[in-house]
Amino acid sequence: MHKWWFCLGGTPLYLFMIQMLSGIALTFYYVPHPDKAYESVRYITQEAPFGWWVRGVHRWSGELMVVAVILHMIRVFFTNAYRKPRELNWLVGMLLLVTIFTFGFSGYSLIYNQLSYWATVVGTNITASIPVVGEFAAGFLRGGPVISANTLTRMYVLHVGLLPVAAVALIAFHLFLLRLHGVSDAEGATEENSGEESKRFFPFFPDHLMTELAIGVFLIFLISQLAIIFPVHLGDPANPGITPEHIKPEWYFYPVFRFLKLFSFQTGIISLLVIVSTMFAWPWIDAAIERRFPGRDISIYVGIAASLMMIMLILIEGLSGQVAFVSLIIGVAVFIVSAMFILKGLLKK
Repeated sequence: MHKWWFCLGGTPLYLFMIQMLSGIALTFYYVPHPDKAYESVRYITQEAPFGWWVRGVHRWSGELMVVAVILHMIRVFFTNAYRKPRELNWLVGMLLLVTIFTFGFSGYSLIYNQLSYWATVVGTNITASIPVVGEFAAGFLRGGPVISANTLTRMYVLHVGLLPVAAVALIAFHLFLLRLHGVSDAEGATEENSGEESKRFFPFFPDHLMTELAIGVFLIFLISQLAIIFPVHLGDPANPGITPEHIKPEWYFYPVFRFLKLFSFQTGIISLLVIVSTMFAWPWIDAAIERRFPGRDISIYVGIAASLMMIMLILIEGLSGQVAFVSLIIGVAVFIVSAMFILKGLLKK
């Protein structure tokens, strides 16, 4: 358990706590009303003491939390940690991933600048295109048939009320299942760790605790520096009458955004639903593949293809129209870490 990649699960928890504390500070000044939302964000950024820094910490901790969760999912996938008896924990992890993406979408809409407003329009239109439940879900998010003042209120309640409660409940259940089943290592037993008990459990103190503390201190330093070096900007106020020339979502929605451009809209939506459903059902799909082709580790090749596709879509969308430095760095980072897990999986054969 001294291996650093097993601490990728604790990293999002650190970042979530930073998100909670900085978010609470921001709620003292933020006003969830179309006429006052942008002005309240401007006040936080330009006039409130250290408001620019708190907002930067909130933004960058959110960005890093998405990265950490994605890397954690990659680690779990390439070490086959979703296999029996951990299928339920994989489902909980997938629900946490969806929750975090919803955090990002709802939080981005609260800024109420031109890009965030129209990103909300595009996001709710995509939601409305989902078969069967799409119209209901979009109406719930908008607070009506179209974007209105109710939309901002819905997003605010979702962001500061419903999602934190859901996240805390899912994290608690995730940790409970982790302690129940132990931590899975694809390498199995080694000469130093033999026996069933040593494979399932690990000494929390001092190895794991000290590694987590070191990562936590580094994250606090990194986020603070990012908030100072790359401060968060305001952008132009939302104007429902003028559509921006280029509408881009946050970088972690780039794969979906670019994927939908490759096909007709309805085909893209159905394809995404199939992909997401496959991700949720992967433990059982993988078990069926293993029964049909035992010992061939086909999941590794599926993971390689999925990782490369995600990186490619992020870079293509991020670098289209204008150079997106952040998307390039994120793509390279995900590629490097993915390559490490891929090589680890291939070398164990």
